[in-house]
Formats: sequence, structure tokens, C-alpha cells
Amino acid sequence: MPTYTYVCKDCNKQFTQMLTLSQHDRNKVTCPKCNSKKVEQKYAAFFAVSAKKS
Repeated sequence: MPTYTYVCKDCNKQFTQMLTLSQHDRNKVTCPKCNSKKVEQKYAAFFAVSAKKS
């Protein structure tokens, strides 16, 4: 399951949640500190590591 990072616009708390793709698409994430629905997803850098066969 993918992990998403969010920031609350009301209390500025940063938090992560593990959501399925369908849960993420519904976009009903609330802040665990203040229960606000004004949250914004933070995008993280992603890179893949692969093994090169000779």
C-alpha cells in the first residue's frame, strides 16, 4: 500500500497515511491533530534502484 505525506493548512502538522489507490482518489483525508479537512499532499522525490546485469 502506498504511503502519502500530507500537511494540514490549519495547524501546519505534517503526517503520513497509508492509503489504497481508491482511498487516495476519494481524497477524504483529515488531519489527525485537529480533524481539519484542509490538507495538502506533499510530493516526495522518488527514484528507482535497479541492478544492471552484465
